[in-house]
Amino acid sequence: MFEYMGDRLSEAIKNIKGMGKITEQNITDAMREIRMALLEADVNYQVVKEFTNKVKEKALGEEVAKSLKPEELFIKIVKDELVSLLGEDSVPLEVTKKPTILMLAGLQGSGKTTTSGKLANMLRKKHNKKPLLVACDVYRPAAIDQLKDIGKQLNIEVYTEGKKDPVEIVQNALVYAKDNGFDYIIIDTAGRLHVDEALMAELKNICEVAHPEEIILVIDAMMGQDAINVITGFNEALSLTGCILTKLDGDTKGGVALSVRHLTNVPIKFIGDSEKMDGLSEFVPVRMAERILGMGDILSIAEKVEGVISEDEAKMQAKKMRQGKYDLEDFLANLKQIKKLGPLENIIKMLPGARKMGLNNINIDPKDMAHVEAIVLSMTKEERRHPEILKATRKQRIAKGSGRSVEEVNRLLKQFDQMKQMMKQMSSGNFKMPF
Repeated sequence: MFEYMGDRLSEAIKNIKGMGKITEQNITDAMREIRMALLEADVNYQVVKEFTNKVKEKALGEEVAKSLKPEELFIKIVKDELVSLLGEDSVPLEVTKKPTILMLAGLQGSGKTTTSGKLANMLRKKHNKKPLLVACDVYRPAAIDQLKDIGKQLNIEVYTEGKKDPVEIVQNALVYAKDNGFDYIIIDTAGRLHVDEALMAELKNICEVAHPEEIILVIDAMMGQDAINVITGFNEALSLTGCILTKLDGDTKGGVALSVRHLTNVPIKFIGDSEKMDGLSEFVPVRMAERILGMGDILSIAEKVEGVISEDEAKMQAKKMRQGKYDLEDFLANLKQIKKLGPLENIIKMLPGARKMGLNNINIDPKDMAHVEAIVLSMTKEERRHPEILKATRKQRIAKGSGRSVEEVNRLLKQFDQMKQMMKQMSSGNFKMPF
């Protein structure tokens, strides 16, 4: 997400590089590039106009400090204005009572049911809360079954009464949740192909019964400019407390994220950044601005890893690396953990400088990781712990068992040995770049 916009903004900033100071003359080309980058990324025209005017005004009005180069000052101004557009600060969920009631609304196809599961999963894993999913989409075929499948997958309870009146379902779910000590109630409501009176009337009726602390709109980020009209329509009828942008891991231009808060004053609370059930992240404006500008998002990576690898486990593995005792058994465990993080290229894109190194367009075939895992799984526990015992006959058996070639087995062992040596050198502080 945002790769195209980020590349264009980086090109614009290059126009300032090497200049002794920022002047109206040398900033003109940069502002033109920025304007085109934002418009092509589906940012609303009015938002683009205001943004570029503010950046230009601030850039021309500020003296370049001796410690800063002109391009550094310009990047700071662009970043600050991006943060302002995105909403300055993150807006957490409102929690005023137990159970806290969250109602999710949205059009069909926005990913509302899946997002309900992701939100429940986040509340349980990150905040140690007990959520209840309530199935109120009684119109879309298989919507209730989909939510039940998600609940089963996550081991999170789903309250359903089948194809009954959604308002009655919510009433009964409230009683059930209070009686059984749930911390959160997440109501998955019905969607439509477009905003209509029947949909809004039903949602208003549910609100009158449930009195939700949060009314959150789930919106497909790939909608582009139409998303603003959808948000405005729902907000006028329901007074939204926030929205969740889904499918930001897809081929989206991302412009809607820069337009939503400024035009509707509805804060973005979360973003869907992978198809996996832990693929929901808190929306933090400053992190998003830094990601757009290619500065990376190490904090988001750390949060993702934290949910998969415990601190004690990480310390234990670091100790093994220092001592040179990291083996293929550890490697297999790490491989399984990496798979839980979602597509690896999405993590790599968050690294600082990823765009400059060309890593933003990298594609990692999941089959390659599956082949590596198959090879390691075809080894015995002793072989994984002592790969030095792997001679020709053992390698042939492993190749046959994994459905790969002996050459691939040899390549994996060679790469693992090189990685192990590099880890040991880095841990001891003796690491030298191989060029």
